[in-house]
Order: sequence, then C-alpha cells, then structure tokens
Amino acid sequence: MPESRPVTLAAVAGAHGITGEVRLKLFAEGLDSLKRHKAFVAGARTLTLTAIRPDKAGAVARFAEIGDRNAAENLRGTLLTVDRADLPPLAEGEYYHADIIGLPVVTTSGDAVGTVIAIENYNAGDILEIAYPDGKTVMVPFRPPAVPEVGAAVIVDPDWLI
Repeated sequence: MPESRPVTLAAVAGAHGITGEVRLKLFAEGLDSLKRHKAFVAGARTLTLTAIRPDKAGAVARFAEIGDRNAAENLRGTLLTVDRADLPPLAEGEYYHADIIGLPVVTTSGDAVGTVIAIENYNAGDILEIAYPDGKTVMVPFRPPAVPEVGAAVIVDPDWLI
C-alpha cells in the first residue's frame, strides 16, 4: 500500500471569468488525472471539483465552494493536493514524481551520490536533478542507460554524473 502523504496535482494560477472558475497549472499528466478525484485539499480547506476543461496553459476548473471572481482570485497560488494512497497504481517501470523526489542516489557500484531534489521535463523526457552533499547539483536523464534501477534508492550509472 502506498504511503499516505499529500501529492500536489495542480496549482491555482488565477481567476477565469466572473463566475468563480479558476485557471490551473497542472503538475499531473492531463485532465484525466484530475477528473478521477472529486475533491482536493487546498491549504486548510477541501474543494469539490464540479467541472474541468482544457485550457491553452493547463485547465479551467470550477469548485462547488467558489462562487465568484473574488473568491477565485483569493485562491491564486493555492496548491491542490490528494493523498498518495488515492492515486491509481502504476505499471512496472512507471513512477510518480512524488515517490522519487527525496530518494537517495547511489552509483551502480554502490557509492553514495546525493539526493533527488527535483524532476524536470523540457519536452525531451524526464530529467532528475540530484543534489550532492556539498550543495552542487547535476541533472541526469531519467532513462534506463543513465538510471538502470529505482527502488529504495535511485541507481545511477556514474558515467552520467558529469
């Protein structure tokens, strides 16, 4: 069973129109990943999703608790999270970013390297950002030649740590 902890799926970018809709910046893969959840934790409150549609920069959503532009504007910057245990299971070799960020990184020969601090995607695939103990960082493509294994730690081929 996955660990119970919050996972951020989107952030409110601002209001959309005058009826309380909000623009969302998505951190998950598309609208379907948000549609499967009826409610999101938004700071100290819960928001109930009533409608969502695609938008050029992410999505536009309506929440039952937000009825006007002022209320929508007050949500700007709010992170929308769900519990990790509520996310669907993944196929072999698939990972949620939230499960990888914070993992220790070791080389294929077992030498400690650092910690995964972020996962970026610049349209050419995911890239792990790894922090060394001295604070310097390195980016490694999240592909089998560079990262042959992920488990309790991320295993990295040392040839990619340049």
